[in-house]
Amino acid sequence: MTEHNPSALYQWDDDWDPSTDTLTQPVMVVALDGWVDAGMGASGAVAELLTSSEPRPVAFFDGEELIDQRARRPIARLEDGVTTELTWPIIRAITAKDQLGADMVFLTGPEPDFRWPTFITAVIEMAGALGVRMVVGLGAFPAPTPHTRPVRLASTVPPSSSELAGRVGTVRGTLEVPAGVQTALEVALGEAGVPVIGLWARVPHYVSAMPYPEASAALIDGLAAVTGLVLDSTSLRRAGEASRQQVDQLIEANPEHLDMVRRLEAALDSQEDAPILEMELPSGDEIAAELEQFLRGEGR
Repeated sequence: MTEHNPSALYQWDDDWDPSTDTLTQPVMVVALDGWVDAGMGASGAVAELLTSSEPRPVAFFDGEELIDQRARRPIARLEDGVTTELTWPIIRAITAKDQLGADMVFLTGPEPDFRWPTFITAVIEMAGALGVRMVVGLGAFPAPTPHTRPVRLASTVPPSSSELAGRVGTVRGTLEVPAGVQTALEVALGEAGVPVIGLWARVPHYVSAMPYPEASAALIDGLAAVTGLVLDSTSLRRAGEASRQQVDQLIEANPEHLDMVRRLEAALDSQEDAPILEMELPSGDEIAAELEQFLRGEGR
């Protein structure tokens, strides 16, 4: 049955022949939708990297076995009342290259709703078949940090990859939080002896519900730092600067918002190494709602 046969969960793409198409020690980048991705940090980073390369499909997973179609409905395209296309949610492996031609494999699509252990075994099997040398997961979470400071990264690793954590920063203290499939995959890869690290961008909580290009840029730079890949985040940095200026305009117009940002700056500067959940988190609901309205008014 499928649940006992991981190989049955995925198929190689029609244009990919595993017997002749080979990659040279690729890095696998995991960014699955459905878990924490504040400011669209991970999805924005992957979109940028795929756009700046020449992506090529490698394999796809059986969506009928893994995805709840009522929770993640297919998208219908209508033209003058005629349904011309139906796009099903699907998990794909896509290959691309860095600026010097080094190979990467992106695992993208919705986080599975079912059969996580079998899916994880299938991903590890695929990684082995492709000769993957390292796996990097991408994510972003809302944090008590101001938009006036550079986006910092936190990392998660299994014990076997602890030496990777120091390259980008980590989270001190003991935390118990709900886990996504990326974390479960991280643990299993560690047990399988594959180097693996999860990179998490800390996004200001009051802008976490809208695109935050600075988070995507930080993740790309972090990916380069831990893998040695040559990647470019310049366009995201430019977009991030424009976004920051818009947020500045809103913050400066409201003394309460300005005070909140100043308190966040002071807390960050004085508690640089404090565990995330031990820092007081000012409510950002009001400023987030005003910011969304403000940006809509700017025609974003």
